[in-house]
Amino acid sequence: MRIGTLSDLHIDRNKWELDDGETTLSILSGMIKEKAVNVLLVAGDISNHYLESHAFLKKLEQEADVPVKFVPGNHDYWAKEHDVTDSHEINAFFNQQPYSLVGKPYLLNEDWAVVGTPGWYDYGYADQEKYSEAQFEKKKYGFASWNDLHFVNWNQSDRDVSQAMLNQLYKDLHAVKGKKVIMMTHIATHPEFVVPLPHRIYNYANAFLGAKGYEAVYKDFESIKYSIMGHVHFRKVIREGDKTFISPCLGSSKHWTDKRLKNQLEKSLVTFDL
Repeated sequence: MRIGTLSDLHIDRNKWELDDGETTLSILSGMIKEKAVNVLLVAGDISNHYLESHAFLKKLEQEADVPVKFVPGNHDYWAKEHDVTDSHEINAFFNQQPYSLVGKPYLLNEDWAVVGTPGWYDYGYADQEKYSEAQFEKKKYGFASWNDLHFVNWNQSDRDVSQAMLNQLYKDLHAVKGKKVIMMTHIATHPEFVVPLPHRIYNYANAFLGAKGYEAVYKDFESIKYSIMGHVHFRKVIREGDKTFISPCLGSSKHWTDKRLKNQLEKSLVTFDL
């Protein structure tokens, strides 16, 4: 069985990098068929509008003719282009969809399962000595701000959201006890997938890239053999013992030297065989 992994498509931002007649949907569905992918796992940030993300996932599953499984990213929760300002409402919408992994581990076969959560940042990868929790909660650095401040509203602290999602992840991991696991999150759950400190900006900004508290799952569940993460907008694969950690981000075109979306998708789509 061949698994495909991808994250951070940002189809609304990256549409300007398409050639005439191309769509992200047509390019990606073609690649899935060409690479003989059997299941596609998408680790969040399809667009800035939850309904656009939803529609893309449904069309992709139809066009590629493979199961697509998904966890939302922070951009999928944004209330920038619609009037749903309660992030819990958007979260509930995603969780009730067939492609959602939250509360619904996906059994690939007798031996393997996929478990996932969006995850949420807990500030743990930032410089805890230089900045206080109150400063992280403000989501402001000088004249700049982290955009979730303006477009995401959980009506509770980031750490509480992070912990609630982690609690659900533990339930789902326990539900597939005895199987080998592919775990998927949007946020980073490994220190190699955030920016190394010290760093003038990321001493602060790393607070919003990952959740250090999620690292415990790898010790508590040796059954996790693959971990897929998005969010960080760089691509990376590392191996530690029998575990493989993958960041298959397409990201934003402002980070690309080659501005052709098709070429960047080719570099971003990571496949592996079980």
